[in-house]
Amino acid sequence: MRTGVRGLLIAAALLMIAALAYVATRPKPVAVDVMIAQREDVQTGVVASGRVLAPSRVDIGATITGRVLTVAVREGARVAEGQLLVQLEQPELAAAVSQARAARDRARARVQSVATLALPTAREAQTQAEWNVSLAEREYKRAQDLLAKGFISQSRVDEAERQLQVAKSQLAAAKSQVTAQSSPGAEAQQARSQLAEAEAALQLAQARLAQTEIRAPAAGVVLERLIEPGDIAQPARRMMTLALDGPARLIVQVDEKNLPLLQAGSKALAAADAFPTERFEAVIAYISPGVDAARGSVELRLDIPRAPAFLKSDMTVAVDITGPLLKQAVFAPADSVHQLQSDAPYVVLDREGVAVKAPVRLGVQMQGKVQLVSGVDAGARLVLTREVEPGARLRERK
Repeated sequence: MRTGVRGLLIAAALLMIAALAYVATRPKPVAVDVMIAQREDVQTGVVASGRVLAPSRVDIGATITGRVLTVAVREGARVAEGQLLVQLEQPELAAAVSQARAARDRARARVQSVATLALPTAREAQTQAEWNVSLAEREYKRAQDLLAKGFISQSRVDEAERQLQVAKSQLAAAKSQVTAQSSPGAEAQQARSQLAEAEAALQLAQARLAQTEIRAPAAGVVLERLIEPGDIAQPARRMMTLALDGPARLIVQVDEKNLPLLQAGSKALAAADAFPTERFEAVIAYISPGVDAARGSVELRLDIPRAPAFLKSDMTVAVDITGPLLKQAVFAPADSVHQLQSDAPYVVLDREGVAVKAPVRLGVQMQGKVQLVSGVDAGARLVLTREVEPGARLRERK
């Protein structure tokens, strides 16, 4: 009996020692930060920076080479459509216009001469030739009659026949001249062709002369002036830059992760860095179909329905774009999601004091938070501390 009691006591002592050893060697719970997952309606949005985009920026240059005579505007000046900006020297081109105009006038006079002088003269010559042919024919017939009666010799008849042939040749030549001088004739066509060439040459000379006056293509503001009187203007040289008038727009680069939150027509609030308290409305008008691979961003362009007067080209602006309303969504801090950029993201949950790995499917990301579409239900205890291995014992940090 004593032996049995002694054995039980030894066994109990051994169990106690083992329990104490287990307790002594068991890992202590890890202190972690815990967030209770909740479902709530979340108004999404995207915050980005951009700049004011001029409606159209135009580089002004010359189309011919020439010396600059005057520059009529300076930086910051407003210009109207067609207003003179730069005047090049004109003497040589003006002389070319005068020369071309004189050639045109000569060609025009020749056309007029053909119509009013050469053609009537040719017709008169034709009439005279016809009379000469008629007279020669009568003389030839008379000579034949006299020869038959023996009054004249054969040589007189031959001479009359030769005179008839000469008269007929002169009539044919006169008819050719009339045909040539008439409207469809070669002389008239040549005269008209020369007039057309002269008029084209005059138009070319006038166009080149007009190129010495460089004018504003539309109303706008001079942003930059790069030429002065006396400089040599060349077709490849930029002379000044204009920002043309038109509705102001914003150009913004947004992280490609925010694409699900963006759509044409979405409203936004913007503020220029120079006037941070003056906020104004904007609307997404364009979303680039491509992504900038180097920066991982998407370009947006926003219209400004009522642009404030202080906006200037290339001003830096901050833009807060309103996204869709997500109803009953679960969001978690992006830092709490492990392998966020991989195909297998997961979070760690606190289940009865033990860390449990929970794979999740992600939705939109914004402002340091990410939507947990699946894998985490409302009420779950989400471990925010990253240095926790699944299976570890946990205690919430107070």
